[in-house]
Amino acid sequence: MEKVELGRHALARGVRLEVFDAIDSTNDEARRRAEAGDRGPLWVVAARQTKGRGRLGRSWSSLAGNLHASLLLSGFGPPAIAPQLGFVAGLATIAALIETTGAPHRLALKWPNDVLLDGAKLAGVLLEGAQQAQPGAPFGCVIGVGVNCASSPEGLPYPASDLSRLASAPSAGVLFACLSDQMEETLRLWAGGAGFAALRERWLAHAAGLGEEIEARLPRETLRGRFETIDADGRLIISAEGGRRVIEAGDIFLPALSAARPEPERRQ
Repeated sequence: MEKVELGRHALARGVRLEVFDAIDSTNDEARRRAEAGDRGPLWVVAARQTKGRGRLGRSWSSLAGNLHASLLLSGFGPPAIAPQLGFVAGLATIAALIETTGAPHRLALKWPNDVLLDGAKLAGVLLEGAQQAQPGAPFGCVIGVGVNCASSPEGLPYPASDLSRLASAPSAGVLFACLSDQMEETLRLWAGGAGFAALRERWLAHAAGLGEEIEARLPRETLRGRFETIDADGRLIISAEGGRRVIEAGDIFLPALSAARPEPERRQ
């Protein structure tokens, strides 16, 4: 397994790291640590997951050479603001990818926190609550981050990509060191929710499909309309037939981006 280390800023701020060759799920291990009394900040990284998962209980393919990492946090504030951590994680992930690939024009954020490469899914975030062991302990949260570094899964209902398409592609270990530092910087910007307005503006600067027609697949309907913005709580605002709609959760599809993917760059 490639050597995995924290970035120097994360290390200086007392963040800890546990690395596994194989594990069921980095999110599950982080939650187990929380249940045993660990309050974080703790990163759990694995070369391979046997039961990786994504949003809504979907499986997450954990291919060799990709990044599978989860961060346990607590004491950041009330449970009501925890969903904002998804935007924190998405921003930290795209910042680390821009820094390590030098390809900002090819990367974008799809609401709420997927990272796209040329319109195809490159990285995803899974946010879960973490029950602390002691009564009265601060609310805990696990932020799972998966990035297709070496390869991407096939047979998905949406296009997927990986960093091998870029001329300059970081390994999972190099990307993680940068991600751990970017997460600290983005958490400081967020400031327990006080800085969400600034974080929202930064997120919109990377937003895929902003101002364009998108599709939102909701539990009881499929909605099509123009992606206007995200509101002060991070909800998606769509201008659709019948008026403005506010989306709190759903699967978002960007047909225009998916249909216009460039050819991979050739490595020198």
